[in-house]
Amino acid sequence: MERVTLRIPKQQIEEVEQLVETGEYPNRSEAIRSAVREMINEQDTRHDQAGKRTWAKV
Repeated sequence: MERVTLRIPKQQIEEVEQLVETGEYPNRSEAIRSAVREMINEQDTRHDQAGKRTWAKV
């Protein structure tokens, strides 16, 4: 895995922390990885329906 540094508004990080505290995710990194996976899957679905993809799948 590679490390990525990003800036996120404080309110969003607090919401991610709540997901961790309630046991939804084991840590912030996994919560953010999950969000990225969901975004990629959603994009794949949209592009598959349109019959084209504008970027490479990783």
